[in-house]
Amino acid sequence: MTELPHPEAAFEHDDFDFDSIDEEVLVDQRCQQLLNRFYLHLQQQGMPAERASEMAFSADLYLRDYLLDFGRQNVARPQAGIIAKFAASWFITHTLDPEFPMLEQHLKAIVKFYRYLRQQHLISEEELAFLEREAEDLEFYKARIDTFLGITGDGFVAWDQEYPARF
Repeated sequence: MTELPHPEAAFEHDDFDFDSIDEEVLVDQRCQQLLNRFYLHLQQQGMPAERASEMAFSADLYLRDYLLDFGRQNVARPQAGIIAKFAASWFITHTLDPEFPMLEQHLKAIVKFYRYLRQQHLISEEELAFLEREAEDLEFYKARIDTFLGITGDGFVAWDQEYPARF
């Protein structure tokens, strides 16, 4: 078996700040590099390539589609509520057929990704702790999916106001 290269993160917190479209493109490229390093890290930890790919895909959805594109957030400066907004609202409203098992898979990958960021010194132990706590609220997220799927008439407005995805 060939040994995988050991990628070292050479990123700083400011590398993920952006104000202009040009900066956003650069941050997106950095995020792709970070995700590739995460994927390799998972394999180095003994995870099969297929499973590591699934985890990296879930982290990519969260990172590039949600945090960057929708939230315009810096991945290295996580805010309280960031995972909760993803799981309780954004994922549900941006998925054709939101299912709890898929959300649960995404949350596991997101936590692994943040643990990787902690190992790379991009987030603090305190940040990791609150992010892990947010990801653990599985019953709440399942209930949000169930109530969303049961919406009739004008019920979306009330559902959305309970836990909006907006930043």
